[in-house]
Amino acid sequence: MAQTTLDDDDLFSEAASEMREDVESSLEKARAALPDPEAFWDIESDNTLGSLNTLSSALDAGEAAEHLRDAKKWYTMGEKADAFDDGDDLAAEIEQLAELVGDVETAHEQASDLASTVPELKNTIEDAGE
Repeated sequence: MAQTTLDDDDLFSEAASEMREDVESSLEKARAALPDPEAFWDIESDNTLGSLNTLSSALDAGEAAEHLRDAKKWYTMGEKADAFDDGDDLAAEIEQLAELVGDVETAHEQASDLASTVPELKNTIEDAGE
């Protein structure tokens, strides 16, 4: 039975290739986990608070953020190990997706803030009218 041996360079090359695949896979999963634009564009609700709560829920970037974190983790490890011949494309994709996820998270926070502010404001205005 013949045994194949790989030298360190072959193993490193294989590991680098797998790392790149992990980064690309995580980026793909992050893009797929972004909120559906239709889910926060076409909202049906009987009142403002219902609309804001629906919007806030639709703007949850939870899984996308987790997958992006995985992509960053594997990219950082590969970059520090100098495993990527050309990782500029990965860095650009990570940066672009990080900005988008950040925008979604900001919008989520704003919708959540409004969902808690509107009822308080309504009560304050009603109290002022009495």
